[in-house]
Amino acid sequence: MNNGNIGSQTTVDVVLVGAGIMSATLGVMLKQLDPNLKIEIFERLDTVSAESSDAMNNAGTGHSAFCELNYTPELKDGTVEIKKAIKIAEQFEISKEFWAFLVEKGYVESPESFIRKVPHMSFVWGQDNVEYLKKRQQALVKHHFFKGMEYAEDQQQLQKWIPLVMDGRDPNQKVAATHMDIGTDVNFGALTRSLISKLQLKPGVNLSLNHEVADIRRNKDNTWKIKVEDRTSGNRRTLNAKFVFVGAGGGALLLLQKTGIPESKGFGGFPVSGQWLVCNNPAIVEQHAAKVYGKASVGSPPMSVPHLDTRMIDGKKSLLFGPYAGFSTRFLKKGSLLDLFKSIKFNNILPLLAVGRDNMALTKYLIVQVLQSPADRLKALQEYFPEAKKEDWDLDIAGQRVQIIKKDPKRTGVLEFGTEVVTSADGSISALLGASPGASTSVPIMLDLISRCFKQPMQTSQWQQKLKEMIPSYGQSLVNDEVLANATRERTSTVLGLL
Repeated sequence: MNNGNIGSQTTVDVVLVGAGIMSATLGVMLKQLDPNLKIEIFERLDTVSAESSDAMNNAGTGHSAFCELNYTPELKDGTVEIKKAIKIAEQFEISKEFWAFLVEKGYVESPESFIRKVPHMSFVWGQDNVEYLKKRQQALVKHHFFKGMEYAEDQQQLQKWIPLVMDGRDPNQKVAATHMDIGTDVNFGALTRSLISKLQLKPGVNLSLNHEVADIRRNKDNTWKIKVEDRTSGNRRTLNAKFVFVGAGGGALLLLQKTGIPESKGFGGFPVSGQWLVCNNPAIVEQHAAKVYGKASVGSPPMSVPHLDTRMIDGKKSLLFGPYAGFSTRFLKKGSLLDLFKSIKFNNILPLLAVGRDNMALTKYLIVQVLQSPADRLKALQEYFPEAKKEDWDLDIAGQRVQIIKKDPKRTGVLEFGTEVVTSADGSISALLGASPGASTSVPIMLDLISRCFKQPMQTSQWQQKLKEMIPSYGQSLVNDEVLANATRERTSTVLGLL
């Protein structure tokens, strides 16, 4: 760990801003591809993965599109679109390939420390929703990623799958669910801490906690001057970097704007906060063993899709419900109330205003959520767990997400629910904006970033060979090759203990 002795003339190969799952993934990949790289990691908090990657701040579902209904919209003609679901499912399979490599290479002591098998389910009620879910299942099972997805309306079958959800429910209520046995729960905080701790042991890698990147400016030689403040002592220092990755969660937008690169113009952010209800009754926790996702309310952001969620956090089984959305002007859970206002620039004010004009349903939804009483939150929980009692649940603060706002030729500005990598034309700096599915697709996101920012070494046989070692399916399509996809899933499931 750094003791504050980086000189002002120091030049390093790579600076990673933020010690979350994205920086950890990129750092490990780059160090595998080129062991001689000098890498500096700066984290503004006093511990690794304390913001978006932390277990309580991250949905942890292992987003593979098995249960997330917002990835499979119903079109005007009544059909269900599954293209996005297939893409995300492939991305998660690629992430699992890399995680299996990490286990085999000792970057992770044991797979159960961060990943466990937990069934993924979608649950709906009402005739229209039941019909939609049935069409969704029928569309998805045609693709090999989703073979094995079961569908049921029979309440006896549903009782076997999800007793908490069915106990006390009106027997005349029209309900349905899908069940995917091979779903996962992922503790991205635990994975990040393991990767960073192992990465630190590599020569040329340095981690500085309690260090905030205050400014990023381009030098005349196209390297980057990084100004860093020690939040403990208040001391400032500078260093130069050949490549910079800004993986600072919600804080990435403000740093991206400081770079002045043309690609950053027009981007804004819309912060959404959240809360969980966490079960404090072990007897209830033991009765539920699934991630049960429902349909989002009209106008709600994807991170607010309600779910009754079995989680493994620091080796302990937990049961969460939520998240309940809220609004805060902070871009980070431990950020400043001025973050939103600091992000407003001349080049993004029109997209911001356009998004405000076009998303009144979201505004109304957030206002209702912010004004919720404990009784309102309990009522929402009881839609999924009819016999829930207030005394068995505690309210906890979830993570902060910043949804992307960017220019759009048709509507001036558009609110994006997803992740986006913004990269300079010369590939010397890159930033990750957005939220879900985020961490679950961190590996393919970082692969894409490396291909854009390290074009020349990516063409070498050495890097290509190493990429195939880290991700055996690299360069091939798991979407189109069913035999390869099944073999890949079987191998990673074995290594990761998911059988």
